[in-house]
Amino acid sequence: MVTELLMGKFVRLAAVEPKEIVEATVRWNRDSEYQRFAMLEPANLISTKRLTEWAEKDQEKEPPAFFYFAIRTLDGDRLIGSCGMGGDIYPHGEGFVGIGIGDRQDWNKGYGTDAMQVLLSFAFNELNLRRVSLSVLNHNARGIRSYVKAGFVREGIQRGSVLREGQRWDDVFMGILREEWLANKNIDN
Repeated sequence: MVTELLMGKFVRLAAVEPKEIVEATVRWNRDSEYQRFAMLEPANLISTKRLTEWAEKDQEKEPPAFFYFAIRTLDGDRLIGSCGMGGDIYPHGEGFVGIGIGDRQDWNKGYGTDAMQVLLSFAFNELNLRRVSLSVLNHNARGIRSYVKAGFVREGIQRGSVLREGQRWDDVFMGILREEWLANKNIDN
């Protein structure tokens, strides 16, 4: 059976259409909980104009400094989020990933875990990476569970690194090596 390169069980990763992703991102960023999970920096609403300029400029880079994908559902082809990878991809075989599912009605449905598994397949099979890492604030228990399901392991924490609403939160560092991903992939099949 032949499957699409960037397709999972529930989602597919697609090219980013600047106008569509910008409109969705501006809408998602209005949700304070999404902002709290997606950004380490203080909440900052970005204008449609500025986001459009960034999205259009980013697509012109060769080779891309950051691989950026729209996350679309297989059922209905709805745009539900975005994900990407940057880092020392070419010299060191290391990628740093980020992901966000925008609307709350799409949370807790397995879309994020599925998208991360597709992104890891891209990282290890297409980019030939050795390692993929991420960071997540410890208040994002749902995100941490999703990353563990995708095969990431905790590697360390930066204690009390982020101040949100008068409380300090830890930044949790997680990673997955190629051989760990291959072992998990063989278990899932």
